Amino acid sequence: MKRKNLVGVLFFWLMLMSSASGQIGFPYCETFQTPNTLSETIFGGDARLTEGVLRLTSNQLNQRGYVYINVPFPSTYGLKVEFEYFSYGGVGQFLADGLTVFLFDGDSPNFSPGGFGGSLGYAQRDGEPGLSNAYLGIGFDEFGNFGVANEGKVGGFPSIAPDSRAPDAIVLRGPGNGTSGYPFVVGRRTMETGNDGFNPGAQFPISSGGAGTSRVTDPNQIGYRKVFLELQPNDDGPGYFLTLRMMVTTQLNQPRVVTIFDRPYYFPAPKNLKIGFTGSTGGFSNFHEIRNLIVEVSNDEALRTPEGINIEDFTSCAGRENQFFIKDADVSLPNENSTIRCLQFFRTKEDITKNEGDICTQARCLEQNRFLVLPEGVFRASDNAGGFTFTPNEEFIGQKVEVFYTITDNYGKTSDGNSITLDIFESPEPIGIFVDGSTDSEEQVELCPGGSILLQGKGEEEYVSYQWLKDGQELEGQVSDSFIVSEEGEYEVLGFNLKGCPAFSQKLVVSFPELPELSFSDPLVGCEPGQSLDVTSYIPGFDTENFDYLLSSERRSYLNEEISQVNLSGLYDLQVKPKDLDCYSEPIPVEVFIQEQELSVDFDFVVEGTDIKDETTGGVFPDDPIAFTDLSDPRAVEWSWDFGDGNTSSEKNPIHVFGKKGVFEVILIISDRWGCEEQMTKTVEITRSYRVMIPTGFTPNGTQNQTFLPKWKGLVSIELLVFNTWGELLFSATDLDTEGWDGTLEGKLLDAGVYVYKFSGIATDGERASESGKFRLIR
Repeated sequence: MKRKNLVGVLFFWLMLMSSASGQIGFPYCETFQTPNTLSETIFGGDARLTEGVLRLTSNQLNQRGYVYINVPFPSTYGLKVEFEYFSYGGVGQFLADGLTVFLFDGDSPNFSPGGFGGSLGYAQRDGEPGLSNAYLGIGFDEFGNFGVANEGKVGGFPSIAPDSRAPDAIVLRGPGNGTSGYPFVVGRRTMETGNDGFNPGAQFPISSGGAGTSRVTDPNQIGYRKVFLELQPNDDGPGYFLTLRMMVTTQLNQPRVVTIFDRPYYFPAPKNLKIGFTGSTGGFSNFHEIRNLIVEVSNDEALRTPEGINIEDFTSCAGRENQFFIKDADVSLPNENSTIRCLQFFRTKEDITKNEGDICTQARCLEQNRFLVLPEGVFRASDNAGGFTFTPNEEFIGQKVEVFYTITDNYGKTSDGNSITLDIFESPEPIGIFVDGSTDSEEQVELCPGGSILLQGKGEEEYVSYQWLKDGQELEGQVSDSFIVSEEGEYEVLGFNLKGCPAFSQKLVVSFPELPELSFSDPLVGCEPGQSLDVTSYIPGFDTENFDYLLSSERRSYLNEEISQVNLSGLYDLQVKPKDLDCYSEPIPVEVFIQEQELSVDFDFVVEGTDIKDETTGGVFPDDPIAFTDLSDPRAVEWSWDFGDGNTSSEKNPIHVFGKKGVFEVILIISDRWGCEEQMTKTVEITRSYRVMIPTGFTPNGTQNQTFLPKWKGLVSIELLVFNTWGELLFSATDLDTEGWDGTLEGKLLDAGVYVYKFSGIATDGERASESGKFRLIR
């Protein structure tokens, strides 16, 4: 690789550093025993990290959890997977439901698990869709619904009716999407013999135990389970040759490996695949957990070793961290969909060693090789795939440094090693960004929308070229010491010396001002005639220390504190701006109304249909309907009555019955169209609950007053008794509709003279009335 101008390397670095993926690839090793998982391990639902495992479900009802590895692998190379699973501690009569390991289309933009319960998060379940773009699902089924053609699933064990169950079964289902597909391919009933089971003595349950049991992590202990799945590319047709084995321990200290499936899987595979797991419970429960997951390529022999190239004469600048990036296109990556996973550095070619240890260690770049300390400076590999930095020491200015590196691809294959040679040049003096006319460099400046400012790059050295950046991106054509800015953003300038070494400026943020939000949906009203309106009280966070406010109309303008003394009605525009800028915001319309004449309020009241309103006019009774009449200002548009007895009205002229004696303060509040209010209070006195008037005589033979009958009001019951002067009862009545005494006894009209009455009654409020006296019968 020829000499590279440092600025080009830097800009390419800036563009890629936020999107590179770090050490992600195969083998993919996830123990689930650390506080955090790898970035591409995605889990959801009820799944969570706990106690050194990934728990897909707890032993609760209706749990559903999932996890998938968001790293696609080419189907060309096949797949090998191993993991431990733990199924235990269920409550209830049965254990349920189980877990699945699945593969789905790695190029699918979305992921969603399938139906849970007996579908184990893979297949469809009645109207619930199955796993999105599924390719293969292997269910470890405790309860027995995954291998049966029920709940909308396609196919099942031939010997099992759809309304039955096949518990303790390992079932392979095929591709599907939505509510279609996911057919039954083959199954093995692990506690049975015969065609669907094992030879006698090989049986084992899917779960290691029910209620009260715990997780079994020791292979020598009864209940231990480990799964080995391999999909080898099928030379004789589409799909794979599928092998599923399990390590199970059913006798103490005697773990054994059982072959579950060893057969072709003829379904054509998508170009890329991803792997995941689901677990579910329904009306019965169990813990379902996994750990120590390893995913690797099956056809390792088909993978080739990547090849780097010798990089010559990179430019580096002393005393600063120089950033570089080796692109995938710069090296040879022969494997399908291959990318650089990471870099490792060595002082000499002889120092290059292959990683030892288990497969997970072999495939990763060791931390001790990711940085290299030399007398000339420090090399450090970045987490951004092919990125690295070199910080040269100033005493080596004018010299070269040579190191060796290897690249490891996303399949864990590592190159044999190549050299990097860098020139160490002197770094220029610092440069700063100055706003036109300013003597101090700044880190933030506000700009009016539509305006512009001149930025200048200055330092204590003569720079031969410049490059401006906005938001970390190179601005094409901006290579002078000054730059006119009219857009928001984060700006930097690089000044280069004769050797091409840059000086970096501070980052200057140019932003449009954040202005207070102004919004007025209703007019601003002053209800006191002759008094000004404080409009500032309606402006949220009114702040004249940092902002200027302008309220203007065709007749008058108010600035800042003057807005607290607005004394003219009209339509105004309100604007705001920062103190140190000359650009006001877009005007916000504001309507101001100040009352010119005070509202007048008044009302009157009488007993409906009469002129009675108090004792002097006849007295008001509890059951009298009182008619209230509004006499207020014609500008009133709303009325609010409070009758003082807990009752209210919004009518203009209401009628109200108080229903009891008392003194009531009646309040009327009126409002005009602007919301201005006035009120008045008047007293309604109800001192009587009843009235009785007794006649002094009557004339049975006359044309008027032919019967003796008291007149009353406000009574709900009465009793009238008439006696002669000897005390003999002549007449009695309790009917409220009685016509009174007609002067007769047993049908015969009595003589004229003096008679005695006794009258009693009960008023509407329960008060008792009682009167007695004499009257005359006149003939």
